[in-house]
Amino acid sequence: MSPDITMTDAIAALVTEKRATGYKYHAEERVLIRFLAFCASEFPGQQAPTRASVEAWIAAARRRGVTPATLHSLAAPVRELARWLGRRGVGAYVLPAGALPRPARYVPHIYTDEELAALFAQTDRCHYDSQVPFRHLVMPVLFRTIYACGLRASEARLLRFGDVDLDAGVLTIRVGKGGKDRQVPVSAPLHDRLADYHARVAGRTGGDWFFPGTARRPLTIGNIDKNFRRFLWQARISHGGRGHGPRVHDLRHTMAVNNLRSWFADGEDVAALLPVLQAYMGHASISDTDYYLRLTAESYPHITAHIRRAYGVVVPPVTAGACHGN
Repeated sequence: MSPDITMTDAIAALVTEKRATGYKYHAEERVLIRFLAFCASEFPGQQAPTRASVEAWIAAARRRGVTPATLHSLAAPVRELARWLGRRGVGAYVLPAGALPRPARYVPHIYTDEELAALFAQTDRCHYDSQVPFRHLVMPVLFRTIYACGLRASEARLLRFGDVDLDAGVLTIRVGKGGKDRQVPVSAPLHDRLADYHARVAGRTGGDWFFPGTARRPLTIGNIDKNFRRFLWQARISHGGRGHGPRVHDLRHTMAVNNLRSWFADGEDVAALLPVLQAYMGHASISDTDYYLRLTAESYPHITAHIRRAYGVVVPPVTAGACHGN
């Protein structure tokens, strides 16, 4: 490739390459477009990341007071762009590993049974709003589906009516993390709720989204988070502020932990069942699922002895190791 490739072309080619290998790369693309505009303003004519432009980009973010996690998300795509250019013979500055402070790792909040009951009770009290006429029907089912099926919020919000097979009692999750589809059987209680919900909303929303937002679009992540925070407050579940949670995603973590807790209590062969949990949750690697063994041991210490007998000492602890189980 010619060394005089423009940064616009390089970004487009990088994004295309990433998506061809299964990455969505939407947030990263937005960062790169912002970096392109920043360079056009501050470093006119520059067609590759330089040390000066990358350090100025990071300094500008720091002046805005962004969190360490956000700083990493702003730097990582630019580093990847520089590497992509370098592989094609274009000189570009690659920000060294360890140049940025490591973000404080989030420790998932595992909801107690009482907290789950209080949270779902508040979703049931969600009232009708003429501006979002299906909200009071959507919220009780949406959050129960996220928990009971261990879904990511993005997976739940993008369900279409055709993805919910009420005859078989199976959800089809399309293009989940890693670009893969999977099928998720639902429990009998959730099946009943889904069937009742379907009967009340199907054909009335003006679109095909199972959990509709506005203007025939699916719910946004922002809308889900906003409602969730309100339900937490109503359920008197304290929130630690930005970056601390509890989060919607912790419902997924809690589902996994509660399944393991139940299997250990029932004397099941957990080693044999871990691959089942892996497939159900859409994990690419069994190591992502193994993470929940540590999380279960820390959330329910009385189970630790069972885990050690089956697996030995599970290390590192959740508060020290990398966070998998995504």
